Amino acid sequence: MLELLAPAGSMEALRAAVQNGANAVYLGCGTFNARQSAKNFTIQTLQEAVKYCHVRGVQVHLTLNTLVSDREMKDCVELIRQAATAGVDAFIVQDLGVIKLCREVAPGVALHGSTQMTVHSLPGVLLCAAWGMSRVVLSRELSREEIRYICAKSPIEIEVFGHGALCMCYSGQCYLSAAIGGRSGNRGRCAQPCRLTYGYGRAEQRHPLSLKDNCLVHYLQDLEEMGVASVKLEGRMKKPEYVATVTSVYRKAMDEGNVSRGMVKDLMTAFNRQGFTDGYYTGRIGPDMFGIREDKSENAKWAQEVRNSYETVENGLVPVRFIALITPDGSQLAVEDPDGNVCQAEGPEPEKARNLELNEETLAARLSKTGGTPFRCVGVKARIAGGLTLSASAINAMRRDVLNQLTALRARRDPVELHRPRRVPQVFGRRSEPVLTVQVSNRDQITGRLLKMNPEVLYVPLHLVQADPAYFGELAKTQHLAVVLPRIVHDGEMEKIRAGMKGARSIGIREALVGTLGLLVTAHECEMDARGDFSLNVYNSRAIEVCSALEMASAMLSFEMTLPQIRDVSKTLNTEMLIYGRMPLMVTENCIIKNRTGSCTCDQGPSKLVDRTGAEFPIMKDGDSCRSILLNGKKLSMLDRREELSRLGLWGLRLSFTTENRQEVDRVLHDYLNPAPFDPGACTRGLYLRGLD
Repeated sequence: MLELLAPAGSMEALRAAVQNGANAVYLGCGTFNARQSAKNFTIQTLQEAVKYCHVRGVQVHLTLNTLVSDREMKDCVELIRQAATAGVDAFIVQDLGVIKLCREVAPGVALHGSTQMTVHSLPGVLLCAAWGMSRVVLSRELSREEIRYICAKSPIEIEVFGHGALCMCYSGQCYLSAAIGGRSGNRGRCAQPCRLTYGYGRAEQRHPLSLKDNCLVHYLQDLEEMGVASVKLEGRMKKPEYVATVTSVYRKAMDEGNVSRGMVKDLMTAFNRQGFTDGYYTGRIGPDMFGIREDKSENAKWAQEVRNSYETVENGLVPVRFIALITPDGSQLAVEDPDGNVCQAEGPEPEKARNLELNEETLAARLSKTGGTPFRCVGVKARIAGGLTLSASAINAMRRDVLNQLTALRARRDPVELHRPRRVPQVFGRRSEPVLTVQVSNRDQITGRLLKMNPEVLYVPLHLVQADPAYFGELAKTQHLAVVLPRIVHDGEMEKIRAGMKGARSIGIREALVGTLGLLVTAHECEMDARGDFSLNVYNSRAIEVCSALEMASAMLSFEMTLPQIRDVSKTLNTEMLIYGRMPLMVTENCIIKNRTGSCTCDQGPSKLVDRTGAEFPIMKDGDSCRSILLNGKKLSMLDRREELSRLGLWGLRLSFTTENRQEVDRVLHDYLNPAPFDPGACTRGLYLRGLD
């Protein structure tokens, strides 16, 4: 059966979800979740929430889907322990280190890979399965055919995002909010700058990054047939009335197999951004997917009717069967739930009937009055000796007794297996000067000065190597080359990437820079050594250990870390740091240029978006695809702090060239060797010094 997974940003929203038909809810507790602005739960209210849900046959998934620093690991361990003891059914995780931590501390609790992990291909799913995950939430950008392909071959459950707000960027890959205001989406504090106005020129006021909400209510049978295990509804920041409405509509669509105009109207009333979109699912990607929220006054009558669905009623969610035995020696009643739990109670001796004797029909009518409880009667079996009667109060008392017992039994959970986490050895890293690594975006950036400096690794886009294998084959004889794989590669594109890597290997290139998990598997399949890029979001010592266990040659640390965090992280693997370049803030399935012009003109050079302050954000392609990468306007520069950086234990310092021409490349290389004063007008320190809010 297709699971309906609803959001719970508060206890009221949780009740709204459960009473309107959710099979499971997901919620956050404390600070380690991607919606820190929601009310969220404390440990005490989490325990209450788990009991409430389990009594009613609803699972609870706890979101641990943010990046966690080393200093926060102790608190994260305590949350994992307390949540497991409370009885949560699954942890939803993003951070590679937190995945490792959950397996060490509470191995009996299921692990679900968050959409923040950017899993969008079968190899990524298979890697998650190898890590012991039982479910993966796929990236929201996948089409129906791509989801079907993954479901057919996946050894674990697949969860699909069904309804709610869509991010313009692939989840887990957005750094726009962090770069602009220090509020990181990867740390649960996204300020949603994508919803603001931008122009392709200074006079324009458009919303090229604001997508309509996703809506797959018409495709639920389709999803179930292809093998999807769960459909997720977004909305932990939304009101309980929204949660109740959307959950109710999707529950009805699942149960009845059709969607009426009234149901769609209810969804629109609850929340919309100039309508909804199914563009990713159907493959109709383009301008029609975009919209903004229009302020409208709330319909008070609608809101009250919705609140009535969860505030004043108990909807009898759990089907139960009663078994009664009425004899001259006494009365007994038992109840059984769908999980096989049985509870029994004894009542008084029946009396001899003076007028009407008790029969099965009368008894069933009494036992069926389960209103105000989580249960509904779906059957009564009874053996009643003739000529007897039993008072209504006695029957009601037995019914209350067995249902109270059953409530307590369903709320109870067996003790969980808990362990202390393994201590991470403290490794300082490289004691000598870090090596220089350089990443280029086009062939013109490979200048004579660059080749003369002979960087430890020269990262070159795979599509450039494919376009001119003779040139790069010669270059590989004198330079240590690694191919840069596109960050996003769907399954239908994977064969081209495999062919490219095999071709690169045949001309002497043995390494690949990978930015998402699926490509790590593919690189190893092609017998290429992998180096981890920034987009793996390596943020703590345990994550570095995971990269080491995955046989990476090196890993770049997240550029959302501060210098003290970088210094203190245990470097059990060679680690890199970005010290120059435009930080990639988004990678989008929607081509930002094509949405404006109607045709993709990315090859004609970088374009740009301009925000309300006049700040510019260049746009370039992800490899040779039509996906867009939104770059920061100011260039990150730590070139004048090399002496300080040399004391952080890093293996490498990376220069990343994106929009630079040959002269600019050479100027940066000169400044690397001969540091010039920092220019705050043209450059930024990023988050290395100021950190995140």
